Amino acid sequence: MANLNVHIPNLKLNDGTSIPMIGFGTGTAWYKSGDESQIDQACIDSAAMAQKLGYYHLDGAEVYKTETELGTAIKQASIPREKLYVTTKVISNIADIPSALRTSLKKLQLDYVDLYLIHAPFFSDSKEDHQQKWKQMEELKEQGLAKSIGVSNYLPEHLDFIFETCKVPPAINQIEFHPYLQHPDLLKYHKEKGIATEAYGPLTPVTKGGPGPVDDVLAVLSKKYAVNPGEILLRWCIDQDIVPITTSGKEQRLSDYLRAMTFKLNPKEIQQINEAGSQKHFRGFWNHKYGPEDRR
Repeated sequence: MANLNVHIPNLKLNDGTSIPMIGFGTGTAWYKSGDESQIDQACIDSAAMAQKLGYYHLDGAEVYKTETELGTAIKQASIPREKLYVTTKVISNIADIPSALRTSLKKLQLDYVDLYLIHAPFFSDSKEDHQQKWKQMEELKEQGLAKSIGVSNYLPEHLDFIFETCKVPPAINQIEFHPYLQHPDLLKYHKEKGIATEAYGPLTPVTKGGPGPVDDVLAVLSKKYAVNPGEILLRWCIDQDIVPITTSGKEQRLSDYLRAMTFKLNPKEIQQINEAGSQKHFRGFWNHKYGPEDRR
């Protein structure tokens, strides 16, 4: 399946920019718990390979400690900058967001990012803190250092803080999203406020959340569309206007994921996945912040 020539559609955001409907992530698979200066060649090679396959939407974060690798891969792949869509996120250095972004840009070897996100809301319970941080994000957008600004892992109450005083609303909230964590109330809030949804961990039911009630539905649909369950899960996101972020170090697998662009699920099939998924609750990330039955 290498060099599968597919068209990746874009999703228009509330600030007039557009984001490619699938992204290559440098988080879970490549996250460094140790010394950031120890360069991970496998991460560079995979990110460069992903671009050559057509993944021009690249998702990073300062906390992953892989921005240097991503920057090197961007240089190696030599894709024109205007074709790329590069995201990074701030959390470790949230105390000084402008300085954090400048550091990230240096590592990425870029003049700007297409999307800059506050990685999580857990840095403060204070409404004023959230509003102050968002003001800094708005200033970075105004300066052209970030084309779009948004958040990640935010709940409606955190977003409410921002909406009270913001001049520029968040373009995106990137959340863990898959059939076992569907966030119906949060998605409704996003729709009402014009916030786009990005999904990390979209393949959780087949990677670490299985076995489960969605398996049989995925098996039937995989057979019907002649793809793998992972591609069904990616398409399930895309058909709900949710942008999935995925990753792999294997060329074949990354190439196969692009088959998600070659078919569409019908509303009944989406509903079947929703109903089966809602029979189980599983959260793969931020479990230290949420109770075992917290489905928000």
